[in-house]
Amino acid sequence: MFSPQGPSLRELAIQALSSVERGYDLLAPKFDRTPFRTPESILDATADALRPLGPFGRGLDVCCGTGAGMRVLEPLCQEPITGVDFSAGMLAQARSAHPDAEWVRADARALPFAEAFDLAVSFGALGHFLPAERPALFAGVYRALRPGGLFAFPIGAPPPITSGWYWALLGFDLAMRVRNAVWRPPFVMYYRTCPLQAVRDDLTAAGFTVTTAPLTALGRREVGSPRYRLVLARRTSP
Repeated sequence: MFSPQGPSLRELAIQALSSVERGYDLLAPKFDRTPFRTPESILDATADALRPLGPFGRGLDVCCGTGAGMRVLEPLCQEPITGVDFSAGMLAQARSAHPDAEWVRADARALPFAEAFDLAVSFGALGHFLPAERPALFAGVYRALRPGGLFAFPIGAPPPITSGWYWALLGFDLAMRVRNAVWRPPFVMYYRTCPLQAVRDDLTAAGFTVTTAPLTALGRREVGSPRYRLVLARRTSP
């Protein structure tokens, strides 16, 4: 699961017992050599789905981490692109890999932008927000977009109950709930708290018009539905 250059078990344990911000500061130098980084296949499928909808002006990667999403924004946006994250360590890695992009340290629940971007993306970040925090996140992205701007992010279909992944993700979430019940500060990261319908409802409540596009390049489930969809949330024009 981890490359030899990735974090050790001890390093992962220290990270898991830290806050989210401190944990990612510690993990940042080795993050791209862990399975937590968004796979290239998901980045490529997202870029392919967005290309017919562009080109775009300014782009924003919400919870950018080490900057993997820049691979999506760079060819699609004709104006400067920006990454925002609250981990200084992750931003340092991102800045080193993409020196021409702009980087902002901020909490995604209180984004400091107003009508500045035409496209916003996010990868693998929703699990860091409790359901009660999603309205603030989505409201901030809505404010950050210009009228007609687009917020896009991939979301995976839940694995069937007969799948080993179903029980692995369930076990992870239960372990995190026990950890957060007995240890402070909390480390918020859950895999089963952002089903598509709940996310769609929260986006709609924030003012977005929401559609989805199947990312068929990432395969289909046994029932024939796509394994991943790209959520396309459009800020309506005034």
